[in-house]
Amino acid sequence: MTNASPTTRVRRTGDRTHERENESERDRFSCPECSGRLVSDDEHGETVCDDCGLVVAEDSVDRGPEWRAFDASEKNKKSRVGAPTTNTMHDKGLSTNIDWRNKDAYGNALGSRQREKMQRLRKWNERFRTRDSKERNLKQALGEIDRMASALGLPTNVRETASVIYRRALEEDLLPGRSIEGVSTSCVYAAARQAGVPRSLDEIADVSRVEKNEIARTYRYVVRELGLEVQPADPESYVPRFASGLGLSDEAEHRARSLLKNAKEKGVHSGKSPVGLAAAAVYAAALLTNEKTTQAAVSEVADISEVTIRNRYHELLEAEETVGLA
Repeated sequence: MTNASPTTRVRRTGDRTHERENESERDRFSCPECSGRLVSDDEHGETVCDDCGLVVAEDSVDRGPEWRAFDASEKNKKSRVGAPTTNTMHDKGLSTNIDWRNKDAYGNALGSRQREKMQRLRKWNERFRTRDSKERNLKQALGEIDRMASALGLPTNVRETASVIYRRALEEDLLPGRSIEGVSTSCVYAAARQAGVPRSLDEIADVSRVEKNEIARTYRYVVRELGLEVQPADPESYVPRFASGLGLSDEAEHRARSLLKNAKEKGVHSGKSPVGLAAAAVYAAALLTNEKTTQAAVSEVADISEVTIRNRYHELLEAEETVGLA
């Protein structure tokens, strides 16, 4: 009679061990009475059989939070894991910030030795946060993006998008030969247009530290190299902001949108500045609804010349009359 080889014995021993593990796994997730499926009742802290109702375990420990949340935003607000990560900071908000005020947790001023110690800690913390030139570049650029977005009144999602675009430009090595301010400004301009809250090039240039021509040139370069999908600015997207700045009613805003839609049907908008068309539509709508405003006031809100408003104003009214006759 031939004895089994050592390899065969090891395999059989391993199979039996695997079978025992499967049996213990089944016993853990099945009812000891009827072999039914076990379910966890988190509300009562019990583990019960779904078939016969036997309570297998009770008084289980609830490892969740003691508070309740009814939507995702409320849950994030009550989270204890710190602030969420964000692309608007060069380290995505994961590092530690040391307050610049020399006070303790109770608001009391620190002594001279403690102040010196905190100053050294701030210095080393700053060095660790920006360890190379790439991180220093990113920190400066994201600071510029945040400053310009605040000055333009842009929402948080636009700042996040602009930060992501700049990070992509940095990874694709598009910055050599171009200023940090120019690329960051073009990222803000592109992000605002992508989010449907566009700002005119003149408005962008007013809050930027670079010239308008450089912004336009860098913007075209970044969009082309990164393959960004940026739709042409729609004149109607400027109307709510202009109407709000002039204190016009909803009726006037609706009338301005109607004028722009008629202009699109007649092709008047082709080749024209969307900002100029929007400003002229708001001015025309204010006159048609008997609301007091002036070309100078519209020019100041829209940051565009009064001559442009007058020219586009007549073109919009002519298009309105043509549509009415048709």
